[in-house]
Parts: sequence; structure tokens; C-alpha cells
Amino acid sequence: MGLARNVVGVIGNQRFSSMDFVSFPSDYPCVEANKKAVEEFQSFPYLCTVMNCIIWCFYGLPIVKKDNFLVLTINAIGLVIEFFYLTVYVIYANDRKKRLRVAFVLIVEAIMTVVIVLVGILGFSPKHRTPFVGVVADIFNIVMYASPLAIWKKVITTRSVEYMPFWLSVAGFCNGVCWTIYGLLPVDIFILISNGLGAFFGFIQLGLYGYYYFYGEGKSKESQRTSEVQLSNQPGGAA
Repeated sequence: MGLARNVVGVIGNQRFSSMDFVSFPSDYPCVEANKKAVEEFQSFPYLCTVMNCIIWCFYGLPIVKKDNFLVLTINAIGLVIEFFYLTVYVIYANDRKKRLRVAFVLIVEAIMTVVIVLVGILGFSPKHRTPFVGVVADIFNIVMYASPLAIWKKVITTRSVEYMPFWLSVAGFCNGVCWTIYGLLPVDIFILISNGLGAFFGFIQLGLYGYYYFYGEGKSKESQRTSEVQLSNQPGGAA
């Protein structure tokens, strides 16, 4: 069982180091390829993932739970990647308010991290530290998995999957499934609950993507209007 658990954990690690990097150039980045602008992409999922990775790194430390090295490494890698994405987002954000929002949330997350770590270390004995950090980690993991809900609303409203990255959706679903299995070998209730919900959210998201990809309206009307305005401003465009 230990070998199987390690194998599943290694596969889970590959989710951040390969699938997310593959999805970045085409779908995931907040930067629209030709315009070099964040357009309608939101920073919220990135920020949720940053906090999630930080807390799971804490959960993966030996002072919280032993033999959790794979949990530590996957989230450390994920943290680096998410900071990279946020850097790209901030560079190409076409609104000063978006940049300030990212900075403000990161400061709040840093304060929350310090508070959680201090409470976990100073307020709980080693025996009770694992449940405390596990519950907190589950909360942030569920928030991270649920963060695309705002995009779901936009997809349903516009009947377009333009702002729902396909490969990120696939990676999220695979990640949830993989870590759900990891949480069963042996049972780690904290890894199991949040990632089980993550797999469920990912399944719904892929179903939503498939439905509106085949039965939706292609590009959203909002995007079409933007394209038409840009076209009319081009030399030789409509008068």
C-alpha cells in the first residue's frame, strides 16, 4: 500500500509540473494571446491557489504530520507556479485597481498564514496539530476548487466557454481524482474530503464545458462586440 501511495503521489506531483505548464501557453494564462491584456480573466483562482498551497505546505511538514513529503513538494511547486502566473497577471493587467487588488489580497494572505502557523504551533500539541491544520487546509482547498464558480456563471450567462480554460479544467479534475486516491492509501480524511469534492467540481466543470462547447454560441457577445470595435478602428475597416 505504501508503494501504491507513493506512485499515486508522484503522479499527482506531475499535475503541477507538467499539465499546468502545458495549459499555460494556450488556455490558462490571464493574458489574452494577441492583445497582451488580462481581458475578463480573474485573479481570484490564482490567489485562492496561492493560499491553498501555503497551508498544504504547512500540513506536509513533519511538525504537523509525518511521512507527508509528497504533499509538501507538490504544493511547494504549485506555489512557485501560481506566483509566476500572478506576476504575468499583474504585468498585463490593464487596470490599476486589479493590480492593487492582487497586492491587497496577497498581504491579507501573508497575515493569515502567520496567524495560522503560530496558532498551529503554539496553540496545539503535536497530537492535535494535525486535525487543526487539516481542517484549515481542507477549507482553503475547497475554496480553491470552487473558485471557478464565478466563471461557471459567466459561461452559463454568455453561453460561451471562451473564458473557461479547457486544459486547466482537465488538470483540476485529474488532480482531484489523483489526490482522492492518494487519500485512500491509507485513509487521510483531510486529503480525501477536499479532493473528493474537487474531483466532483471538476467533473461538473468539464460537463459544463462540453455542453456549451457543442451547444453554446461560440464567442461571447461581449467579446464579439470588442472584436467589431477593434476591426472598425483598423485601416481599411468599415466607416
